[in-house]
Amino acid sequence: MAEDETEHPPTDGTPPTTAPPSGPGRPRRRRRWLMITAGVVAFLLVATGALLWIAYRKLDGNIRTDSATDQLLARLEAERPSRTAGADGAENILLIGSDDRSGANAGYGGEPGTQRSDTTILLHLAADRKHATAVSVPRDVMVTVPSCQKPDGSRSKPGTMQFNWAFELGGPACSIRAVEQLSGIRIDHYVILDFNGFKTMVNAVGGVEVCVPQPIHDKDAKLDLPAGRQVLHGEQALGYVRARESLGDGSDTQRMGRQQQFLASLIRKVQSQGVLLNPAKLWPVLNAATSSVKADGGLSSLGALYDLTQDLRGIPSPDVVFLTAPRRPYRYDSDRDEFVQPQTGQLFDALRADRPIAVQPPAPTPTPGARGAVGAGPGTGTGTGPGSDGATAGATASPSANASPTFEGRTADVDACAQH
Repeated sequence: MAEDETEHPPTDGTPPTTAPPSGPGRPRRRRRWLMITAGVVAFLLVATGALLWIAYRKLDGNIRTDSATDQLLARLEAERPSRTAGADGAENILLIGSDDRSGANAGYGGEPGTQRSDTTILLHLAADRKHATAVSVPRDVMVTVPSCQKPDGSRSKPGTMQFNWAFELGGPACSIRAVEQLSGIRIDHYVILDFNGFKTMVNAVGGVEVCVPQPIHDKDAKLDLPAGRQVLHGEQALGYVRARESLGDGSDTQRMGRQQQFLASLIRKVQSQGVLLNPAKLWPVLNAATSSVKADGGLSSLGALYDLTQDLRGIPSPDVVFLTAPRRPYRYDSDRDEFVQPQTGQLFDALRADRPIAVQPPAPTPTPGARGAVGAGPGTGTGTGPGSDGATAGATASPSANASPTFEGRTADVDACAQH
C-alpha cells in the first residue's frame, strides 16, 4: 500500500508552519494602489499643465500689439535702411517712454490726448549676445524728421525740429523713421512704456535703489528725499527719472544720466536677486511687464519677450553700456541741442558694424552758462563742423578707421553711490 502523503502535524509540540495565503487578494490591492497613485500623478500633471497654460494665455494676452505702426512701416520699407553685413544676428530695439496724458495718465497735467517721447533709448544687442549698448537720444536735439502720416490720415511736411516732436506728429512710426534716418540703423523692434506702466514695472521688482547726492524737495515731481541711498517705488521713481529743474544743474543732460543710472540699477537688481529664476518673483514681474508695454508684432508675445529677457540676462553687467549721443547747444537756439560730428557718426557706425562701445565716467559738470560738447570723453577731436563755436567735441582719437572713440557713459555694474 502506498505511503500516506497527507501532511500530519508535528508530534514534538512545535506549532504547524502556516503557508503564505494564496489567491488574488494581495496582487489586486497592489494594483489598486498603483492605479490610485498613477491617477493622482496624472491629475496633478494635467492640473499643473492647465494652470501653466492659463497663466501663459493671460500673460500673452496682456501685451498690446501696435499693428497700425507695423503697417505704416511695412508700406515704407523701400525708404528704410537695410542691415549691414557686420550686424547679422544683432538686434536694435527702440525703447520709447511716452508722456501720453490720456486715460490713466491724465493726472499728470498737460493737454489730454497729447503725447511726446519723453525718453527714447536705442538698445543694441550684439549678434553674439556678449555685449549691449543703450544710447539715449536727447529729446531736444534738432533733427531732420521725414514726412509722416498723422493720426488724422494727413501727412506732415519733412523738416528740422526737436526730436520728440516726431512722436507727437506721427507716433512711433515717425520716431522710428527719424532715428533710422539720423543713424542709418535698422530698427528691428520697438517698445512703448507710459507713466503708469513705468510705475507698475518698478513696483513689480520691489523698487529700485538710487543714489541721491543731495536732499531733493520737488513738489511738482512729488519728491521729498534725503541724501544717500534710496529705494524708490512707483510715483517717487517716476518723479526721480523725470525731474529736471530741481536736480543738479537743471539740464536734460543730467536727467538722462539719472535715467541711465536707474536702468543700470534695475538690471543689477534683476540679475543679483535671481528674479528670472524664481517663479514667485518672476510672475509679478512678467505680469507687470506684459501689462505695461505696447510693442511691434514681432515682440508682442510672451515667448518673444522671454527670449529678450534671456538675452539680456546672459550679458555680464560690465558689458552693458549706457551713454548719450554726443551733442552740444544748437547753433541757432541755446535751449536746443545738435549732434556733435564726427563723434555721433562714429558712434552709429560702430553700432551698425556691431562693434563694442568704449565708455568712461562723465566729465565734471561744466560751469553754468559754458558752451561745449556733451557726451564724449576728452581727446583731440574739435568742433569744426557747421555752426561750431570751437568747443572741444571730446572724442578720443581713433587708432584706426574701423575703431570708434571712447564716449562718456557708464556700465551697468557701476554703483552710482560708489562714485560720490
